[in-house]
Amino acid sequence: MEPGRKRLLWASLMALVGGFMPWVMTEVGNVAGYRGAGLWVAYASMLGLAGAMLPMRRVAAVQGFILAAVAVALPLWQVVHLFSLVGFAGWMPGPGLVLSLGGGVLAGVGARQLWQQHRAEA
Repeated sequence: MEPGRKRLLWASLMALVGGFMPWVMTEVGNVAGYRGAGLWVAYASMLGLAGAMLPMRRVAAVQGFILAAVAVALPLWQVVHLFSLVGFAGWMPGPGLVLSLGGGVLAGVGARQLWQQHRAEA
């Protein structure tokens, strides 16, 4: 298995698990990711997982880029949105948000590797 596919596979698993873990931790309790943007990250991780298993590198790279865009944009939006509402007082990012963001970055790296490997063969 190529390094780009392995990275995309691990990124999909990271984003899937992160989508269901707590995204926001407060003194009152945790807010699970599946109650909001984490569910969309989990949906995108299924697309990334399918891309990791496809034999066509270009299609797999595009699916990896989609996962990367969703899994980076939504956690960052969540942090910016919460910061604009209350600042950093009383909450902190949960492990699911961090895991989803890390999965998005790893998906971008894996998709880029798959895209470059496809271009080198052409």
